[in-house]
Amino acid sequence: MARYFRIRCIVKTDRTEAHERIQAICGLMADGSHWTLTQEDAVSQVENGISAFYIERPRGQRYDVAVAMDGHAHRYLKTADRDQPDQLMFLPACPHVVHTAYSVAGQPVVGAKPHLAA
Repeated sequence: MARYFRIRCIVKTDRTEAHERIQAICGLMADGSHWTLTQEDAVSQVENGISAFYIERPRGQRYDVAVAMDGHAHRYLKTADRDQPDQLMFLPACPHVVHTAYSVAGQPVVGAKPHLAA
């Protein structure tokens, strides 16, 4: 059974192709800790039935996130109601700027820590 995670923010790129617009997705675990997954890892987890993702918009609108494929067989995340990742692109940028690898419950995940000024 897939675990459901709410995507609260994203790490955007300056690219214009659908599969390149999002570098990573971010959210909070039940204990309040931050999680981050690269788009590639998130796609893999969805396709393998490990995780499922959704976003919430104002007024409680919930959108499930699905995996799409462009004409060149590049896989990317998008909301199930759209062809492009537009709803995901409306999410705020992830405030965590330093990302380091760690594992949660045996699944490969990228963790994030707040950037600390020197």
